[in-house]
Amino acid sequence: MGAANDDAVKELGLLMEQVEAPLRRSFQNVHQGYPKETLRRFLKAREWNVSKAHKMLVDSLNWRIENEIDSVLERPIVPVDLYRSIRDTQLVGLSGYTKEGLPVFGIGVGQSTYDKASVHYYVQSHIQINEYRDRIILPMLAKKFGRPITTCVKVLDMTGLKLSQLSQMKILSSISTVDDLNYPEKSETYYIVNVPYIFSACWKVVKPLLQERTKKKVKVLTGSGRDELLKIMDYSSLPHFCRREGSGSSKHSSRGIDDCFSPDHPFHKELYGHTKEQSSHKELLKMGSLHVNIPEPDPDDAKIVEVIEAEFHKMGEQNGSTNGHTV
Repeated sequence: MGAANDDAVKELGLLMEQVEAPLRRSFQNVHQGYPKETLRRFLKAREWNVSKAHKMLVDSLNWRIENEIDSVLERPIVPVDLYRSIRDTQLVGLSGYTKEGLPVFGIGVGQSTYDKASVHYYVQSHIQINEYRDRIILPMLAKKFGRPITTCVKVLDMTGLKLSQLSQMKILSSISTVDDLNYPEKSETYYIVNVPYIFSACWKVVKPLLQERTKKKVKVLTGSGRDELLKIMDYSSLPHFCRREGSGSSKHSSRGIDDCFSPDHPFHKELYGHTKEQSSHKELLKMGSLHVNIPEPDPDDAKIVEVIEAEFHKMGEQNGSTNGHTV
Protein backbone atom coordinates (compact mmCIF):
# COMPACT_ATOMS: atom_id res chain seq x y z
CA MET A 1 0.00 0.00 0.00
CA GLY A 2 2.93 2.33 0.71
CA ALA A 3 4.25 2.14 -2.85
CA ALA A 4 0.75 2.66 -4.24
CA ASN A 5 0.33 5.71 -2.04
CA ASP A 6 3.66 7.12 -3.19
CA ASP A 7 2.59 6.62 -6.79
CA ALA A 8 -0.67 8.45 -6.07
CA VAL A 9 1.24 11.39 -4.57
CA LYS A 10 3.50 11.53 -7.63
CA GLU A 11 0.54 11.37 -10.02
CA LEU A 12 -1.36 14.10 -8.18
CA GLY A 13 1.80 16.23 -8.09
CA LEU A 14 2.13 15.99 -11.87
CA LEU A 15 -1.50 17.05 -12.28
CA MET A 16 -0.97 20.05 -10.01
CA GLU A 17 1.98 21.18 -12.14
CA GLN A 18 -0.49 21.61 -15.00
CA VAL A 19 -2.96 23.92 -13.24
CA GLU A 20 -3.09 27.63 -14.02
CA ALA A 21 -0.62 30.03 -12.39
CA PRO A 22 -3.09 31.58 -9.88
CA LEU A 23 -3.88 28.12 -8.53
CA ARG A 24 -0.19 27.26 -8.26
CA ARG A 25 0.44 30.47 -6.30
CA SER A 26 -2.41 29.70 -3.93
CA PHE A 27 -1.13 26.15 -3.55
CA GLN A 28 2.18 27.53 -2.28
CA ASN A 29 0.32 29.28 0.54
CA VAL A 30 -1.33 25.96 1.37
CA HIS A 31 1.70 23.68 1.37
CA GLN A 32 4.23 26.14 2.87
CA GLY A 33 7.18 24.23 1.42
CA TYR A 34 5.78 20.75 2.02
CA PRO A 35 3.78 19.93 -1.13
CA LYS A 36 3.99 16.14 -0.79
CA GLU A 37 2.53 16.23 2.72
CA THR A 38 -0.31 18.44 1.46
CA LEU A 39 -1.01 16.14 -1.49
CA ARG A 40 -1.15 13.22 0.95
CA ARG A 41 -3.75 15.01 3.06
CA PHE A 42 -6.08 15.55 0.13
CA LEU A 43 -5.52 12.00 -1.08
CA LYS A 44 -6.33 10.57 2.35
CA ALA A 45 -9.50 12.66 2.42
CA ARG A 46 -10.59 11.01 -0.83
CA GLU A 47 -9.50 7.47 0.00
CA TRP A 48 -6.41 7.78 -2.23
CA ASN A 49 -8.48 8.29 -5.38
CA VAL A 50 -6.27 10.59 -7.47
CA SER A 51 -9.00 12.09 -9.66
CA LYS A 52 -11.25 12.82 -6.67
CA ALA A 53 -8.35 14.30 -4.68
CA HIS A 54 -7.37 16.44 -7.67
CA LYS A 55 -10.91 17.81 -7.97
CA MET A 56 -11.05 18.44 -4.23
CA LEU A 57 -7.76 20.32 -4.23
CA VAL A 58 -8.56 22.39 -7.33
CA ASP A 59 -12.00 23.25 -5.90
CA SER A 60 -10.34 24.30 -2.66
CA LEU A 61 -7.79 26.50 -4.44
CA ASN A 62 -10.56 28.15 -6.48
CA TRP A 63 -12.46 28.73 -3.23
CA ARG A 64 -9.37 30.41 -1.76
CA ILE A 65 -9.03 32.71 -4.76
CA GLU A 66 -12.71 33.59 -4.98
CA ASN A 67 -12.89 34.39 -1.26
CA GLU A 68 -9.44 36.07 -0.97
CA ILE A 69 -8.31 33.54 1.64
CA ASP A 70 -4.66 34.04 0.72
CA SER A 71 -4.88 37.62 2.01
CA VAL A 72 -7.01 36.84 5.08
CA LEU A 73 -4.06 37.44 7.42
CA GLU A 74 -3.60 40.86 5.85
CA ARG A 75 -7.12 42.01 6.64
CA PRO A 76 -8.09 43.98 9.73
CA ILE A 77 -9.39 41.12 11.82
CA VAL A 78 -12.22 43.11 13.50
CA PRO A 79 -12.32 45.95 16.06
CA VAL A 80 -10.62 44.80 19.25
CA ASP A 81 -13.82 44.87 21.34
CA LEU A 82 -15.62 42.66 18.84
CA TYR A 83 -12.59 40.36 18.67
CA ARG A 84 -12.75 39.92 22.44
CA SER A 85 -16.48 39.19 22.25
CA ILE A 86 -15.93 36.61 19.52
CA ARG A 87 -13.18 34.90 21.51
CA ASP A 88 -15.43 34.87 24.60
CA THR A 89 -18.14 32.98 22.71
CA GLN A 90 -16.22 30.97 20.09
CA LEU A 91 -14.05 29.21 22.63
CA VAL A 92 -10.88 28.10 20.90
CA GLY A 93 -7.20 28.63 21.53
CA LEU A 94 -3.67 27.21 21.38
CA SER A 95 -2.73 25.75 24.76
CA GLY A 96 0.70 24.39 23.89
CA TYR A 97 2.45 21.55 22.05
CA THR A 98 2.75 17.78 22.27
CA LYS A 99 6.10 16.18 23.02
CA GLU A 100 6.39 15.53 19.27
CA GLY A 101 5.87 19.21 18.50
CA LEU A 102 2.24 19.21 17.32
CA PRO A 103 0.18 22.26 18.32
CA VAL A 104 -2.55 21.54 20.88
CA PHE A 105 -5.80 23.47 20.36
CA GLY A 106 -8.45 23.55 23.06
CA ILE A 107 -12.07 23.96 21.94
CA GLY A 108 -14.92 24.70 24.34
CA VAL A 109 -17.69 22.92 22.46
CA GLY A 110 -20.04 22.75 25.43
CA GLN A 111 -20.00 26.45 26.27
CA SER A 112 -19.49 28.13 22.91
CA THR A 113 -22.50 30.38 22.33
CA TYR A 114 -21.78 32.20 19.03
CA ASP A 115 -24.10 35.01 20.07
CA LYS A 116 -21.95 38.15 19.83
CA ALA A 117 -21.50 38.52 16.06
CA SER A 118 -22.75 37.43 12.67
CA VAL A 119 -21.97 34.03 11.22
CA HIS A 120 -19.56 35.76 8.79
CA TYR A 121 -17.41 37.08 11.63
CA TYR A 122 -17.24 33.63 13.23
CA VAL A 123 -16.34 31.95 9.95
CA GLN A 124 -13.72 34.64 9.22
CA SER A 125 -12.25 34.26 12.70
CA HIS A 126 -12.08 30.48 12.33
CA ILE A 127 -10.40 30.73 8.92
CA GLN A 128 -7.86 33.25 10.24
CA ILE A 129 -6.95 30.86 13.06
CA ASN A 130 -6.55 28.05 10.51
CA GLU A 131 -4.36 30.20 8.26
CA TYR A 132 -2.27 31.49 11.18
CA ARG A 133 -1.76 27.89 12.29
CA ASP A 134 -0.81 26.71 8.80
CA ARG A 135 1.28 29.66 7.64
CA ILE A 136 2.91 30.86 10.87
CA ILE A 137 2.84 28.21 13.62
CA LEU A 138 3.41 24.99 11.66
CA PRO A 139 6.31 26.34 9.54
CA MET A 140 7.91 27.70 12.72
CA LEU A 141 7.66 24.27 14.36
CA ALA A 142 8.91 22.49 11.24
CA LYS A 143 11.99 24.72 11.27
CA LYS A 144 12.49 24.18 15.00
CA PHE A 145 12.26 20.36 14.81
CA GLY A 146 13.88 19.97 11.39
CA ARG A 147 11.05 17.90 9.92
CA PRO A 148 7.60 18.49 8.42
CA ILE A 149 4.95 19.32 11.00
CA THR A 150 1.66 19.80 9.18
CA THR A 151 -1.03 18.66 11.64
CA CYS A 152 -2.32 19.50 15.10
CA VAL A 153 -4.12 17.91 18.06
CA LYS A 154 -7.51 19.13 19.26
CA VAL A 155 -8.94 18.72 22.75
CA LEU A 156 -12.71 19.25 22.82
CA ASP A 157 -14.27 20.23 26.14
CA MET A 158 -17.91 19.11 26.40
CA THR A 159 -18.55 20.78 29.76
CA GLY A 160 -22.02 22.33 29.81
CA LEU A 161 -23.26 20.80 26.56
CA LYS A 162 -27.00 21.51 26.30
CA LEU A 163 -29.88 20.50 24.10
CA SER A 164 -30.38 24.19 23.33
CA GLN A 165 -27.13 24.12 21.35
CA LEU A 166 -29.12 22.66 18.49
CA SER A 167 -29.56 26.31 17.48
CA GLN A 168 -25.81 26.50 16.85
CA MET A 169 -25.75 23.62 14.38
CA LYS A 170 -25.83 25.95 11.35
CA ILE A 171 -22.65 27.78 12.40
CA LEU A 172 -20.92 24.60 13.53
CA SER A 173 -21.90 22.86 10.30
CA SER A 174 -20.58 25.80 8.22
CA ILE A 175 -17.24 25.77 10.05
CA SER A 176 -17.01 21.99 9.78
CA THR A 177 -17.71 22.11 6.03
CA VAL A 178 -15.00 24.75 5.49
CA ASP A 179 -12.53 22.52 7.35
CA ASP A 180 -13.52 19.25 5.70
CA LEU A 181 -13.26 20.58 2.14
CA ASN A 182 -10.38 23.05 2.46
CA TYR A 183 -8.27 21.95 5.46
CA PRO A 184 -8.59 18.13 5.28
CA GLU A 185 -6.64 15.87 7.60
CA LYS A 186 -5.16 18.77 9.58
CA SER A 187 -6.09 17.21 12.93
CA GLU A 188 -4.05 14.19 14.00
CA THR A 189 -6.34 13.30 16.91
CA TYR A 190 -9.50 14.63 18.55
CA TYR A 191 -9.58 14.11 22.31
CA ILE A 192 -13.06 14.49 23.85
CA VAL A 193 -13.12 15.37 27.56
CA ASN A 194 -15.59 16.28 30.32
CA VAL A 195 -18.28 14.28 28.56
CA PRO A 196 -21.92 14.58 29.73
CA TYR A 197 -24.64 12.04 28.99
CA ILE A 198 -25.97 14.03 26.02
CA PHE A 199 -22.70 13.59 24.15
CA SER A 200 -22.41 9.89 25.00
CA ALA A 201 -25.92 9.30 23.68
CA CYS A 202 -25.27 11.18 20.43
CA TRP A 203 -21.88 9.53 19.96
CA LYS A 204 -23.43 6.06 20.01
CA VAL A 205 -25.69 7.09 17.13
CA VAL A 206 -23.15 9.10 15.11
CA LYS A 207 -20.06 6.89 15.46
CA PRO A 208 -21.29 4.13 13.09
CA LEU A 209 -21.84 6.77 10.38
CA LEU A 210 -18.24 7.99 10.41
CA GLN A 211 -15.54 6.78 8.07
CA GLU A 212 -13.12 4.35 9.70
CA ARG A 213 -10.17 6.77 9.43
CA THR A 214 -12.24 9.41 11.28
CA LYS A 215 -13.34 7.04 14.03
CA LYS A 216 -9.71 6.11 14.68
CA LYS A 217 -8.87 9.78 15.28
CA VAL A 218 -11.53 10.35 17.95
CA LYS A 219 -10.65 9.35 21.51
CA VAL A 220 -13.25 9.88 24.26
CA LEU A 221 -11.37 10.21 27.54
CA THR A 222 -12.51 9.74 31.14
CA GLY A 223 -13.17 12.93 33.10
CA SER A 224 -10.90 15.82 32.17
CA GLY A 225 -8.53 13.45 30.37
CA ARG A 226 -5.57 14.82 32.30
CA ASP A 227 -3.73 11.54 32.92
CA GLU A 228 -4.10 10.33 29.33
CA LEU A 229 -3.08 13.67 27.83
CA LEU A 230 0.01 13.90 30.05
CA LYS A 231 1.34 10.89 28.14
CA ILE A 232 1.68 13.03 25.00
CA MET A 233 2.22 16.55 26.38
CA ASP A 234 3.67 18.33 29.39
CA TYR A 235 1.43 19.78 32.10
CA SER A 236 2.09 23.31 30.84
CA SER A 237 0.54 22.41 27.47
CA LEU A 238 -2.67 20.97 28.91
CA PRO A 239 -5.71 23.09 28.09
CA HIS A 240 -6.87 24.80 31.29
CA PHE A 241 -10.04 22.67 31.44
CA CYS A 242 -7.91 19.50 31.72
CA ARG A 243 -5.57 20.56 34.48
CA ARG A 244 -7.58 19.26 37.42
CA GLU A 245 -9.39 15.93 37.40
CA GLY A 246 -13.12 16.60 37.26
CA SER A 247 -12.64 20.25 36.35
CA GLY A 248 -14.27 21.90 33.38
CA SER A 249 -14.06 25.28 31.72
CA SER A 250 -16.47 27.97 32.79
CA LYS A 251 -17.26 31.10 30.88
CA HIS A 252 -18.24 32.71 34.18
CA SER A 253 -14.84 32.22 35.79
CA SER A 254 -12.17 34.88 35.63
CA ARG A 255 -9.98 34.37 32.62
CA GLY A 256 -6.25 34.78 32.82
CA ILE A 257 -3.40 34.09 30.46
CA ASP A 258 -3.50 30.37 31.37
CA ASP A 259 -7.01 30.14 29.88
CA CYS A 260 -6.40 29.38 26.19
CA PHE A 261 -9.85 30.80 25.32
CA SER A 262 -9.09 34.19 26.83
CA PRO A 263 -8.48 37.14 24.48
CA ASP A 264 -5.57 37.93 26.84
CA HIS A 265 -3.88 34.58 26.16
CA PRO A 266 -0.54 35.02 24.31
CA PHE A 267 -1.83 33.09 21.26
CA HIS A 268 -4.76 35.45 20.71
CA LYS A 269 -2.66 38.54 21.37
CA GLU A 270 -0.08 37.36 18.83
CA LEU A 271 -2.74 36.48 16.25
CA TYR A 272 -4.51 39.82 16.65
CA GLY A 273 -1.22 41.70 16.59
CA HIS A 274 -0.07 39.87 13.47
CA THR A 275 -3.20 40.61 11.45
CA LYS A 276 -3.27 44.21 12.66
CA GLU A 277 0.36 44.74 11.64
CA GLN A 278 -0.10 43.07 8.26
CA SER A 279 -3.22 45.08 7.48
CA SER A 280 -1.44 48.33 8.32
CA HIS A 281 0.73 47.77 5.22
CA LYS A 282 -2.28 47.43 2.94
CA GLU A 283 -4.46 50.14 1.46
CA LEU A 284 -8.16 50.19 0.66
CA LEU A 285 -9.01 47.21 2.84
CA LYS A 286 -12.31 47.64 4.61
CA MET A 287 -12.75 46.88 8.27
CA GLY A 288 -15.39 44.18 8.44
CA SER A 289 -16.23 40.55 8.02
CA LEU A 290 -15.44 38.38 5.05
CA HIS A 291 -18.60 37.04 3.44
CA VAL A 292 -17.05 33.68 2.69
CA ASN A 293 -18.88 31.39 0.34
CA ILE A 294 -19.56 28.26 2.40
CA PRO A 295 -19.12 25.20 0.17
CA GLU A 296 -21.90 22.65 -0.04
CA PRO A 297 -21.24 19.95 2.56
CA ASP A 298 -20.42 16.40 1.61
CA PRO A 299 -23.70 14.39 1.53
CA ASP A 300 -22.38 12.01 4.19
CA ASP A 301 -21.51 14.94 6.47
CA ALA A 302 -24.92 16.52 5.89
CA LYS A 303 -26.50 13.21 6.92
CA ILE A 304 -24.52 13.19 10.17
CA VAL A 305 -25.76 16.70 11.00
CA GLU A 306 -29.32 15.56 10.36
CA VAL A 307 -28.84 12.58 12.67
CA ILE A 308 -27.45 14.82 15.45
CA GLU A 309 -30.37 17.23 15.09
CA ALA A 310 -32.86 14.34 15.19
CA GLU A 311 -31.17 12.88 18.27
CA PHE A 312 -31.23 16.25 20.04
CA HIS A 313 -34.92 16.67 19.25
CA LYS A 314 -35.67 13.18 20.56
CA MET A 315 -33.83 13.88 23.80
CA GLY A 316 -35.67 17.19 24.13
CA GLU A 317 -39.01 15.46 23.80
CA GLN A 318 -38.00 12.85 26.35
CA ASN A 319 -37.06 15.59 28.81
CA GLY A 320 -40.07 17.74 28.04
CA SER A 321 -38.01 20.68 26.79
CA THR A 322 -35.17 21.56 24.42
CA ASN A 323 -34.53 24.87 26.13
CA GLY A 324 -31.32 25.05 28.12
CA HIS A 325 -31.40 21.47 29.34
CA THR A 326 -28.10 19.87 30.28
CA VAL A 327 -28.51 16.11 30.11
